[in-house]
Amino acid sequence: MPLCRILDERHRVYVDRHFPTTLRKAPGYRYRVLLGVGGNIGDTRRRMNHLWTYLGRLPQICKIRSGVILRNPPFGFTEQKDFDNTVIEIGTSLEPKAFLRLVWRIEKRFGRRRSFANAPRTLDLDILFFENRSVRTNELIIPHPHWDERPSVLVPLESMIHKCFDKTRKRVWAHRHGEPSVNVANRYLFR
Repeated sequence: MPLCRILDERHRVYVDRHFPTTLRKAPGYRYRVLLGVGGNIGDTRRRMNHLWTYLGRLPQICKIRSGVILRNPPFGFTEQKDFDNTVIEIGTSLEPKAFLRLVWRIEKRFGRRRSFANAPRTLDLDILFFENRSVRTNELIIPHPHWDERPSVLVPLESMIHKCFDKTRKRVWAHRHGEPSVNVANRYLFR
């Protein structure tokens, strides 16, 4: 039974079986990746717990930790149900493009159908950060654009950082004062 905390009339935080969780470091994996996870079709919190279990079975990755789940209103196309969102940190040795293909396969396995931008979805996985890498292609932009403006990322991320780095958690937002977000992620998230 998940615990729920109401932040305001449109935002709720859920603490569930695997959210938040801290497991271990990722020895033997070259990169640490921060994934944004979301969805608003069906039982999304249950699906996130299934995703957590599924990720543990994949040899290409190692689960490290997760944040709380935030229920929040949609943006872009607003005529849809609220979203449940969280963040998951994992270890991998895959390069960014190969990792993106793995992410697409996972989304498809969990019933993702791409119809239009900001459409309702069963599962949405976004690569927010990939170690200290910056990538800009037609298919992939890392760090993820506008991550620092979205409560769907900031609230779960804050819960993850607060648990591990209480004294330095506010420094994550240093990029707002001119420091590139890749440097911030590398210094404070992926220790």
